[in-house]
Amino acid sequence: MQEMIESGLLIVVAVLSVILLLIGQRPSSGMTKRQKIMLGRILTATVLLLALQTLGSSVFDQLGAAGRWVRLALYLVDYLIIGYDILRKAFKGIRNGQVFDENFLMAVATIGALALAVYENGDYLESIAVMLFYQVGEWFQSYAVGRSRRNISDLMDIRPDYANIERDGKLEQVDPDEVEIGSIIVVQPGEKVPIDGVVTEGVSTLNTAALTGESLPRDAKAGDEIISGCVNMTGVLKIKTTKEFGESTVSKILDLVENASSRKSKSEDFISRFAKIYTPAVCYAALALAVLPPLVRMFALGLDAGWETWIYRALTFLVASCPCALVISIPLSFFAGIGGASKAGVLVKGSNYLETLSQTKVVVFDKTGTLTQGVFEVNGIHHSEMENAKLVEYAALAESASSHPISKSLQKAYGKEIDRSRVSDIQEISGNGVIAKVDGHTVAAGNDKLMARIGVDYINCHSVGTIIHMAIDGKYAGHIVISDVVKPTSKQAIQALKAAGVQKTVMLTGDAKRVADQVAQDLGVDQVYSQLLPADKVEKVEALLKDKPEKAKLAFVGDGINDAPVLGRADIGIAMGAMGSDAAIEAADVVLMDDDPMKISTAIKISRKCLRIVYQNIVVAIGVKLICLVLVALGFANMWLAVFADVGVMILAVLNAIRALFVKNL
Repeated sequence: MQEMIESGLLIVVAVLSVILLLIGQRPSSGMTKRQKIMLGRILTATVLLLALQTLGSSVFDQLGAAGRWVRLALYLVDYLIIGYDILRKAFKGIRNGQVFDENFLMAVATIGALALAVYENGDYLESIAVMLFYQVGEWFQSYAVGRSRRNISDLMDIRPDYANIERDGKLEQVDPDEVEIGSIIVVQPGEKVPIDGVVTEGVSTLNTAALTGESLPRDAKAGDEIISGCVNMTGVLKIKTTKEFGESTVSKILDLVENASSRKSKSEDFISRFAKIYTPAVCYAALALAVLPPLVRMFALGLDAGWETWIYRALTFLVASCPCALVISIPLSFFAGIGGASKAGVLVKGSNYLETLSQTKVVVFDKTGTLTQGVFEVNGIHHSEMENAKLVEYAALAESASSHPISKSLQKAYGKEIDRSRVSDIQEISGNGVIAKVDGHTVAAGNDKLMARIGVDYINCHSVGTIIHMAIDGKYAGHIVISDVVKPTSKQAIQALKAAGVQKTVMLTGDAKRVADQVAQDLGVDQVYSQLLPADKVEKVEALLKDKPEKAKLAFVGDGINDAPVLGRADIGIAMGAMGSDAAIEAADVVLMDDDPMKISTAIKISRKCLRIVYQNIVVAIGVKLICLVLVALGFANMWLAVFADVGVMILAVLNAIRALFVKNL
């Protein structure tokens, strides 16, 4: 019966190898040359082992005394076909002083089992089958890691190979690193945008799927800022570069992803430390199992030592103890989680951040650009004693040096080219506003704090929005109402966070209390703090960190503009809409590549799924190992059970880890 099961398993391995080799012929399989060679070795070793088992020892007995050694030689050839690389790695480890690893365990166990079989002129099948099934497990692990890497590689497809520069009426392909700031590059349909810049000529649509995970194309026309990594779909674009390739968005993202695996989680650190202690411990335990019971039987009990039995148990113990499932599947789970997240447009800088994200219970939002679109529009002008257009002109000129969304909305409302020569002595007062000379007049544009600062009486506004009070030559000149637009998915995003187990949502803003309260009430945010300077936001986050439960983590979500200090102070910083913000990519731990706040709950769900898989693998791998080690030590399990406890659990753990790649239905 046992022989039938053994032969059946070998036939399954042979058939599976053939099927996988056929699949590997397809370019879409993603199978490497090394993996195909390994499959060939597995198939050859399995067929040879089946042939030797079918022939049986009786055929070799006909050769007389030499038959035993011919049979051993053929089995050794089979053993070397399947296991030579493991023996080589084990030897290298011993030579380099790093003895205790899984290669050493497998080498000692299989060579020991072969030696026992030679001594007893017994069955060589077990020792070769152990190595064979171990290599099958290693192949699955290698393919799983490759599959995870391909997800990262899909993202790496955003790396441009060249940039087109027009010289003497002809397009010339140059290395993106050679293109200087201010150069005009030409991007044709189907090509990647190699460097960040501004469109000077042409109209087209851009595919940003590789960056955002969303397939919705974006329009681009003259005057639009454009970032590297997008694929130009329709028209020819001429772009004036604003950055060098090394500083462009695509370079920053690639650097972020390439370095993600170097930041280890607590779980990975635990497994690394565990393996360093565990592997030597089981080697010494196996040695004790081989030596101590026979000595006790001989000297204390006066029985036969039974060396063969106890050495066999010790070798089986080594096979069963191999920590592959843990050592391989935990990093692979995190790697797959990071790969799956990148496919959804969520870039996680390391598995430690994935682990922290999964424990998030408090989410703090910056309002502008995160929950709102950051698209401010002038909605009203009140108490102005001059023409409305003139007041907006003064405000736009005074704010002309600022890159703040409010400044841009004033310039948009003004609607004409800004003549910078009309403006001088600009003073930007953080959290207050701006004072400047415009056409020789002193113009102050800002909030009520600025008016109080310069001693001008102002009129309160009852409209909800940002109020820009204006004073010209020390006299109040009215105010301009500017309101932000809430993003259509913001309310749904807050609900999704609550559904994902987030206990508290908080909004921080520099806006007036009335505006902030109105937005918070509309969206269902639990707490709101308004009229904050950038430094106040850091203080509020520190206060919230003290108030939260000990094991809960606090995430801060910002759009990357002026948020770097807070992003760094929170347990985990999440930057949204990072497609154009270098600061966000630098400062945040998690980068969401588009402006949709729904991605925050997606990121948390991905991290929790990944951590669930990690804990499942830890519990199953350690649990099965301990049960199997006890059974082996007591003599209830042979080497076949040991190899399936090892390889079977490893394959299950690897397949479970791959689930972290799939992030669509969370």
